[in-house]
Amino acid sequence: MYPKEVKIVEVGPRDGLQNEKGQIALADKVALVENLADAGLNMVETGSFVSPKWVPQMADSGEVFAAIKRKPGVTYSALTPNLKGFEAALAAGADEMAIFGAASESFTQKNINCSISESLERFAPVMATAGANKIKVRGYVSCVLGCPYEGDISAEKVAEVSDRLLQMGCYEISLGDTIGVGTPLKTASMLDIVCKVVPKAKLAVHFHDTYGQALANILIALQQGINVIDSAVAGLGGCPYAKGASGNVATEDVVYMLHGMGIETGIDLDKLIHAGEQITARLGRSTNSKVARALSQ
Repeated sequence: MYPKEVKIVEVGPRDGLQNEKGQIALADKVALVENLADAGLNMVETGSFVSPKWVPQMADSGEVFAAIKRKPGVTYSALTPNLKGFEAALAAGADEMAIFGAASESFTQKNINCSISESLERFAPVMATAGANKIKVRGYVSCVLGCPYEGDISAEKVAEVSDRLLQMGCYEISLGDTIGVGTPLKTASMLDIVCKVVPKAKLAVHFHDTYGQALANILIALQQGINVIDSAVAGLGGCPYAKGASGNVATEDVVYMLHGMGIETGIDLDKLIHAGEQITARLGRSTNSKVARALSQ
């Protein structure tokens, strides 16, 4: 049995753009967010409040939040690694926050110079402040199907980190195949173990398409009853700490597959393709979405 409807969390404006080398104009970022909302996406990860030293592309996230014309019913969220970032996102008017952990000790050390346990402890003041301000927090777990430094990752570790984030107060846990190495059977067995400790209704999946496995893995997640999918318009993105990691699965490709299965998303595919065409034109490259390519011939 497949879900009747699926919520798409659009991560293009944050996860998709954060590793772009040349500075992207503020107006182009604002247009992307607005175009995505116009296409029917009701959850748009709009920016990230991290140190500009580490992610210079996200340095103007506060300005993006200030400039967008907000559409009723759309949640404009922000990634916040610490209390300073959370407070900046709150001041900018972010509707919701996201924090991130990883299931790999090596990745955590290389990424933020501490252990998994220490990384999660750092979020305690963030969660307390979120609670006081009645702000919802979403949790990300990176490297759930493989790590660029460690290789295979134990599903039990994924379950443990996911459970910790849930217990801290995250309303939803997004499981990320950061380097895109997952395959369907590995995805199924990982989800089997995670679902023993985290209810399916509180899980989302976030697949990168490095090896072309993302849609197959998403299909497995749908079969397991998970109905929240992260994706990026035009397949934008990658991971700065994961060598060779190509973009997120393209939102256009996910929507085409879901609509072809009779699953509702509330998204207008033509408008979505237009949003992808606009941003890729600004970036001076072609889309990574096979559906957008096929329908734009």
